Amino acid sequence: MSVSRLGYVLALIGGILMVIFGVLGFAQATFRAAFFGWGFFNGGLITLLCGLIAIIGANRVRELLWAIILIVVGIIGGGLGG
Repeated sequence: MSVSRLGYVLALIGGILMVIFGVLGFAQATFRAAFFGWGFFNGGLITLLCGLIAIIGANRVRELLWAIILIVVGIIGGGLGG
């Protein structure tokens, strides 16, 4: 398996997980009291959007610019700890 193929698979898996966690965080925020602070957006909406960007950008992981974009999207959507 080549490195670019491995990067594609990892970006795709990370994007799918971010979408799942984003939907769960968004659903959790809607069942709580309506507090639209940073926790609401970071818990659901931003993670969901970053997951969609990661899924779309997974095909272009061979390009340096998209590799950097996916790294930044992973840090924003998942945090430094993953």
